[in-house]
Amino acid sequence: MTNSNNYIRRYSLSFKQQVVRELEEQGASKESIRRKYGIKGGSTLNQWIYKFGKTHLINQVIRIETMAEKDRIKQLENEIKKLKMALADSLLAQRSLEVLIDEANKVYKTDLKKSFGEPVSTNSGKNTR
Repeated sequence: MTNSNNYIRRYSLSFKQQVVRELEEQGASKESIRRKYGIKGGSTLNQWIYKFGKTHLINQVIRIETMAEKDRIKQLENEIKKLKMALADSLLAQRSLEVLIDEANKVYKTDLKKSFGEPVSTNSGKNTR
């Protein structure tokens, strides 16, 4: 069963533009416009303003920081920069070693990666019973 009180409102393009124009030119508040036209959604007017109007009507977030916070952010940014450089250096060193191992494998006709991890024999060729 469906409830007959549930309905979806669709506003025409010209209506949206008229409402935004009224907000901008007459300086009416968003709340009064919402009540006047029966607009239910809280963010509906903001979306229309972004799309059709000037965004000076939308509240802007301003971040206020202390000098200590700014210094801490700058310190963390420098640390990230140093870590990125260290990571790049280690990746370059790793790649260089891989190329060196590949070239050594070609010259000595062996696979150093496989034979490198083998444990050293302790009996040194002597037969034990």
